[in-house]
Amino acid sequence: MKKIIVLIACALLLSESTAQGVIGAWEAFETAENGDTLRSVVLFADGYQVLTTYNASTGEFIHSNGGTWKLDGPIMTEKVEFHSDNSERVGAEVSFEISVSESTLQIVKSGKEFTKIDNGAPGELQGAWLMSGRVSEGKMQSRDTSGSRKTMKILSGTRFQWIAYDTETKQFMATGGGTYTTMNDEYTENIEFFSRDQSRVGMSLKFGYELVDGNWHHSGFSTKGDPINEIWSVRK
Repeated sequence: MKKIIVLIACALLLSESTAQGVIGAWEAFETAENGDTLRSVVLFADGYQVLTTYNASTGEFIHSNGGTWKLDGPIMTEKVEFHSDNSERVGAEVSFEISVSESTLQIVKSGKEFTKIDNGAPGELQGAWLMSGRVSEGKMQSRDTSGSRKTMKILSGTRFQWIAYDTETKQFMATGGGTYTTMNDEYTENIEFFSRDQSRVGMSLKFGYELVDGNWHHSGFSTKGDPINEIWSVRK
């Protein structure tokens, strides 16, 4: 009995260690039929993930999907919450074996391999967030994060991506992402892809930010120059 308990404990510790090893940002490159280089970046926060493919040179958006994830030993199970190409995939679960090392993450059956970009550090805002409110004319306007329509932002240590979608209608609305930094209460986004408007690629946006009671207060100007004052809450 003691041996069984020890084996179970070791298996749980190994699974937890592997899960922690997955957290962060990973990338893979492939060559398209026309010779262009495509970059795929996957971000893993605690319980949530997003994968996006875009043209490495032009930033042209190709594809995005994501949702929840969990590990059982080497088996990863993902439940799709959004899919830019095929709405029928929303709600589906897919399981596959992974192999994780210090610098690589491999999808065993397909042989596809991702290289680590970061392990969740050093970004202060690492994690999965849901837009939970706005401040307009000095007044707080709350947003119900339990509904099917969501705006989620996932950040690793160095990269960010936001996604707007609806799990009930299965509609994928838009996404954008790239790299970010946090320094001296200033949050800066450097856009590498933007699904609605490729002309936004290459823009650098600076925002004020602060963490208040665990919520992320985010203020500045959008890519269109419109003022924004948003509140984001950690997704649980």
